[in-house]
Amino acid sequence: MAAEPGLLALVLQAHLPWVRHPEYESFLEEDWLFEAITETYLPLLGAFERLSDDGIPYRVTISLSPPLLNMLADPLLQTRYERYLEQRIGLAEREVARTRRDPSFGPLARHYLTAFRQAHEAYTSRYRRNLIAGFAALADTDSVRLMTSAATHGCLPLLAVNEPAVRMQVALGMSEFRRFFGRSASGFWLPECAYYAGLDRILADAGVRYACVDSHAIELASSPPVYGVYAPIFCPAGVAAFGRDAECARQVWSSVEGYPGDFDYREFYRDIGFDLPLEDLRPFVPESGARAYTGIKYYRVTGTSDHKEPYNPEWARAKAELHATHFVESRARQVARLQGASGRAPLLTAPFDAELFGHWWYEGPTWLDFLCRRVAAQDAFRLTTLDEYLDAHPTHQVAEPNTSSWGFKGYHEVWLSDANDWIYGHLHHAADRMVALARRHPDARGLAKRALDQAARELLLAQASDWAFIIARGTVVDYAVRRTTEHLERFGRLADEIERGPIDERRLVAIETADNLFPTLDAGRYA
Repeated sequence: MAAEPGLLALVLQAHLPWVRHPEYESFLEEDWLFEAITETYLPLLGAFERLSDDGIPYRVTISLSPPLLNMLADPLLQTRYERYLEQRIGLAEREVARTRRDPSFGPLARHYLTAFRQAHEAYTSRYRRNLIAGFAALADTDSVRLMTSAATHGCLPLLAVNEPAVRMQVALGMSEFRRFFGRSASGFWLPECAYYAGLDRILADAGVRYACVDSHAIELASSPPVYGVYAPIFCPAGVAAFGRDAECARQVWSSVEGYPGDFDYREFYRDIGFDLPLEDLRPFVPESGARAYTGIKYYRVTGTSDHKEPYNPEWARAKAELHATHFVESRARQVARLQGASGRAPLLTAPFDAELFGHWWYEGPTWLDFLCRRVAAQDAFRLTTLDEYLDAHPTHQVAEPNTSSWGFKGYHEVWLSDANDWIYGHLHHAADRMVALARRHPDARGLAKRALDQAARELLLAQASDWAFIIARGTVVDYAVRRTTEHLERFGRLADEIERGPIDERRLVAIETADNLFPTLDAGRYA
């Protein structure tokens, strides 16, 4: 008999921190969302819809974080995104005129003008501003499974000194998914793939069926894994833990060996927002004159030096097709090797940040499209979702995964370093105080209830792992510090007013207006 084909589970995690500033006419960091919609979320939706339209059998699991869902559904940010696209169209039109006699950059300017116009048409006409409905439609097929994540993407092992804080992150993430999609999520994306012993019990209590962890969480589990990372293990509480496959990760993720660094692909860091004189960019740059990415990039990676050659989209597309073929052939060889060693069909779990595909790696969605088509045309392995795998394989070894993350050195050093460790004493103190407030005011009503719930929102927003990550990386540090301290200060003042009164309703309304996510949040969960 022919060997059972191997399985590949692609898992994409879509997440951005909550960035919404109604107090300003425009705010530079809101562009994080707008860039991701333009370069990642719309292209991914388009790629998967084309695969479905063409009858290509594919499977993918996508995690949509609660902050991202709340931003995608926010009317203010929807309006600002349309304005962003209109500005980009205007800038691209100017670039088409400026480069009309340039044989290298002229075609690229027209390429970007077409891309921005197509994004505008898709967002306003095809999806009618509602990308969540686009993902929900994909989830109504067998091809895509959606999963959720922690409420504000808090690094759960670093919050674990206060168990109710972790429980709120998990439970609210699950309930937000139900609010947006009208169904329960069975999978849970652990922020940073970070796990600690006992987290499975909290996940199980919230109804989570499975989660992804890094490879060494499985390899160093409490019992040696019989099948390595090529099958999940059941945690003691019954949650399935799927380990990341290092070979898949290295080919796509590695800054040294990975496909995105190929010399024919678009260079992310060479953007006209930094290359052109400011007078050529007005009025499409901030009034302050600060340099910013525009999404119009004329150069390819070229090499490891600062010298860059013009980008050629046709070369890049051909390279994406070549790399997709190489990835499929590599997985087929890997599957054959593993089948010979274990005697069973292996599962290769490949989790990635969704924003890698399109934003950081411009050709990423094209590569995924080619990949799914190449997989469908061979029989060494096939694509699966994690739900589908568990349905077909309900019995697995029981063991406790090792404490771990997918960060530098495999643990929590990125999110707990000399640069950002000052955050955690404040977070833990605030979490303890939040629990005490919830227990002292179980019957809060009216203004007191609103203040209690908003205090919980501010705590959750301060717990986002994004701020510690940004501080550790040294990018926009001032903004990350400001966001952390601002949410903690708002929490502290609200807590003072709840405990001692009176509650400043005007100020509360202002905070509720700015941080208006999680409308069904109930701070009583902390009790």
